[in-house]
Amino acid sequence: MLRETSMSTINAWAAPSAAAPLEAFRYDAGPLHDDAVEIAVEACGLCHSDLSMLDNEWGRSIYPLVPGHEVVGRIRAVGRNARGLREGQRVGLGWLSGSCLHCTPCTHGDHHMCTTVEETIVGRHGGFADAVRAHWRWVTPLPEALDAASAGPLFCGGITVFSPLIEFGIRPTDRVGVVGIGGLGHLALQFARAWGCEVTAFTSSAAKADEARALGAHQVVTSTDESALKALAGAFDLLLVTVNVTLPWHRYLAALAPRGRLHFVGAVLEPVQFRAFSLIGGQRSISGSPTGSPASIATMLDFCARHGIAPRTEHFPLAEVNQAVERLRTGAPRYRVVVDVAAHS
Repeated sequence: MLRETSMSTINAWAAPSAAAPLEAFRYDAGPLHDDAVEIAVEACGLCHSDLSMLDNEWGRSIYPLVPGHEVVGRIRAVGRNARGLREGQRVGLGWLSGSCLHCTPCTHGDHHMCTTVEETIVGRHGGFADAVRAHWRWVTPLPEALDAASAGPLFCGGITVFSPLIEFGIRPTDRVGVVGIGGLGHLALQFARAWGCEVTAFTSSAAKADEARALGAHQVVTSTDESALKALAGAFDLLLVTVNVTLPWHRYLAALAPRGRLHFVGAVLEPVQFRAFSLIGGQRSISGSPTGSPASIATMLDFCARHGIAPRTEHFPLAEVNQAVERLRTGAPRYRVVVDVAAHS
């Protein structure tokens, strides 16, 4: 059912066509669904998935397209079936905004694996707006200890690199390597260090070495240096790949300890090939994962609050959203871009 009493005109910024600059856009969101909440957006992160959708790289974009899926704001309307949320509560919303709640993945806690999962900026309007809507189950309260102005990237980039620590039972005694120290990798370093692991950063940028250590790396290795990689043979329990470029993967696989895992969260563009015996001998694994479940997101936020973990962010006002997009396209941000939609209180 729909709440006939709730109508809302939402002011946003949208791309009218592929790769076009964003422009002011207004739309009528209609009645608020009983299972939905409406969030008054305060800040919204900008990530590479937004760029892919703006450019229609995945062939799934519908225009006009309002990007933005790393939302922090306060609830301003609550559907009658929503649970555990209240008006005025500060919350966050990530890449996913709905799931069926009754399929096997959903009932087993893997809501992000739902075959009918709803994505926040696919076929619907996202968070570069004064408000955004989502199913209540995908809206997560933000702990008071976290800075609302910079927390948005946790809801996509953060959970993407945090979820593997939970999914694969990573232990504090494990040795973890993070490949690529950018928007994802700089958070992965913080998580793995706070988790108690011995952490190695792999980066192609010598300029990031000191930053990587400050973020939690015990050591830093040049990601394209095959001799350095060869010297690390058998060293790692988990290698978390956050880049989207091709690297000497056979060396990374050889750097895994027995039962080690090479795990991809970055969308590497070219095929990744291995010999079967390089997996069989050490019982090694290659895997990948998307975002995480609502429960994992809540756990991550609590972990961040406990350990003082936060994204490193650069901020732009909403009126300068196109400058923010261009800044991200250059690959220059250290390390995440956030669009400030409204003043925080």
